Amino acid sequence: MEKAVNHDCTLDKIISLCKRRGFVYQASEIYGGQAGAWDYGPLGVEFKRNIQNAWWKYMTQLHDDVVGLDSAIFQHHKTWEASGHVAHFSDPMIDCTECKARFRADQLIEDFCASRNITSEKPVDTMSHEEMKAFIEEKGINCPTCGKHSYTDVREFNLMFKTHLGPVASETSLIYLRPETCQGIFTDFKNIVQSNRMKIPFGVAQVGKSFRNEIIFKNFIFRTCEFEQMEMEYFCKPGTDDEHFARWRKERWNFYLKYGIAEKNLQWHHHDKLAHYAKDAYDIQYNFPIGFEEIEGIHNRTDFDLSQHTKVSGKDMNFIDQEDGNKSYTPYVIETSAGLNRNFLAFLCEAYEEQNVGTDGKDDYRTVLHLHPQLAPVTVAVLPLMKKDGLAEKAQKIRRALTEDFVTDYDQSGTVGKRYRRQDEIGTPFCVTVDYDTITADNPNFDTVTVRFRDSMAQERVKLGELCGFIHNAIKNYAPVTK
Repeated sequence: MEKAVNHDCTLDKIISLCKRRGFVYQASEIYGGQAGAWDYGPLGVEFKRNIQNAWWKYMTQLHDDVVGLDSAIFQHHKTWEASGHVAHFSDPMIDCTECKARFRADQLIEDFCASRNITSEKPVDTMSHEEMKAFIEEKGINCPTCGKHSYTDVREFNLMFKTHLGPVASETSLIYLRPETCQGIFTDFKNIVQSNRMKIPFGVAQVGKSFRNEIIFKNFIFRTCEFEQMEMEYFCKPGTDDEHFARWRKERWNFYLKYGIAEKNLQWHHHDKLAHYAKDAYDIQYNFPIGFEEIEGIHNRTDFDLSQHTKVSGKDMNFIDQEDGNKSYTPYVIETSAGLNRNFLAFLCEAYEEQNVGTDGKDDYRTVLHLHPQLAPVTVAVLPLMKKDGLAEKAQKIRRALTEDFVTDYDQSGTVGKRYRRQDEIGTPFCVTVDYDTITADNPNFDTVTVRFRDSMAQERVKLGELCGFIHNAIKNYAPVTK
């Protein structure tokens, strides 16, 4: 009996597609690979930039109370003392004494509970180190690497990469690779207020690299040692923070719906145990093939950061509110912090489908990425029906005319059907086919092309002079696919 083929989206299929089509490669693969590091290929870098641009437009262009910043990766080491990262930014680590493998104790417990469909009486993120060790002992959780059951005590592991600036290592040259982008926003708060005449409430958005010395790396690009964050810090008057917290929770949820994430694949996770800086915190979680995991955090950071920087630096970070009788106060901060790499993976998983397009009862599966046209790495592919008789030259001319407005691809290899499938697999929303009618003057379809839509596979004849506007209009009116 023939074994049934699984056509569901799996992480292995996503990884295979990413390498095969040039989205993501293992870093330093020729040397055996570098754990926790990945390279974004020709399609991947376009896709990632499109997600970033969509976020930037949504946060700054569509909100006139949000401005941008690009702060340095290297900040003065006292920045991280003030923020609490030197003292608090750590994960609970445990080692197997047999094989020396190292794990995050909380994830060891969570993975064990998930594999047996059980729930711990106390949430893992509220357990002390002693409680984690006791749980591991009580449940007999074996080492995932060697299968033995012998562990060290649980201890803290600071996640910041530490180095020294300059040729001499000393206390004054100590520096860290930033573990988050937001601290540059806080240290530049007064500069932004003064140079841009900002009035409370307002936000500052930033996209940039962050670095964390994770205990373990897993699930492809979901958890890595270097990653990009898309963060916004929204400064508001104390007492109005709950209102703005609710507003930005709604705003960020709607962003994912707008760009094609089905609401059934999103959920809120409310934090029971809060970070040292937080008054309240929620995560937006996406239903990956590995289960629901965080793609963005929305936090009420109170006045912690600005107050700490005032204390450590000696510089007054208060805001003088001229519209409220020149009152001086330390603003509260609502933070939205999205992982660009995790967004990349979430949008890929959401878009992926092995769709049966067979007819007459016969199966015919195509792999297609139903990416929003504004996120797709290639917007338009131009395909000549044949290489000969001037069709290729005409197609190239049409492609050049489209490149000012869209990212384009050109493909003349194989049958048109196979070329459609190749474009479907990378998420190209529109294919333009140039045929003999396009170049034959004495027929009704002269100077027209066939536009084929990725999602519906429908085709429409369009005049060349109207082609660019036609595609723009199709993007504007695009409705995300519901699978």
